[in-house]
Amino acid sequence: MPNLKDVRSRITSVQSTRQITSAMKMVSAAKLKRAQDAITQMRPYAEKLSAIISNVSSTLGDNESEFSVQREVKSTLIIAVSGNRGLCGGFNNNIAKEVKRLNSTITGNLEVLFLGKKAFDFTKKVIGNSRSNNGIFDNLSFENSREISAEVMAQYSTGLYDRVFVVYNSFKNAATQIVKTEQVLPMLATVKENSTNSNVDYIYSPSKEEIIEELIPKSIHLQVYKALLDSAASEHGSRMTAMHKATDNASEMLKELKLTYNKARQAAITNEILEICAGAEALNG
Repeated sequence: MPNLKDVRSRITSVQSTRQITSAMKMVSAAKLKRAQDAITQMRPYAEKLSAIISNVSSTLGDNESEFSVQREVKSTLIIAVSGNRGLCGGFNNNIAKEVKRLNSTITGNLEVLFLGKKAFDFTKKVIGNSRSNNGIFDNLSFENSREISAEVMAQYSTGLYDRVFVVYNSFKNAATQIVKTEQVLPMLATVKENSTNSNVDYIYSPSKEEIIEELIPKSIHLQVYKALLDSAASEHGSRMTAMHKATDNASEMLKELKLTYNKARQAAITNEILEICAGAEALNG
């Protein structure tokens, strides 16, 4: 039979843990609402911009942007977006698994830029050529995201990388996040494949070439920022779900511990009554 003092200590510990997980769930729920609003408001703009680029680029022929030129792939960069904190289910681990999978399939030189600390910690022993930027989520804004994407675009232009991917958790709902791997650079071939408006004829001013040169960099900046917003919303949703399950598990554990405590207490009382009765019979007898 378990010791009553030990069971009481365990009950107190589980109650404290349940209070913490419940508080974390409410905090994540509040943050999720803001993050969800940000990504849902930005998606229509991103889709429309993609449609415009698709329509214009489909009629350009060989006049391609420097960010859409296909060249021999010797060096690849992966931008892996995770989080700086844990306690969010498989959110960070799923990114680490996808990066490891890509590491095993991509040929040539591979470098990984981790935006977020956790996935970097999970994979730094497996992938030697990697670096991290942990401060982006301290102040997530388009300006800070643009600094990262502009640096990557400059490195691509100089030939340091021949291909760039972004790996992130796409937000579907609070309980579901989908790991996506999207090619950021070169851009044009991917856009052409997904073109749905190539048959629409527009009158362009300025010229198509000028529009493409202006819009493709904006689209790349937007694609990286969208991945960051998606990841932020996914992290809060995953943490809210994980803390909700942890709170429920703590409640179930409390029920079992209280039942165990009551049984142990009843057994202790029964033993005391038996000892008193045995002592009284000995005195009478």
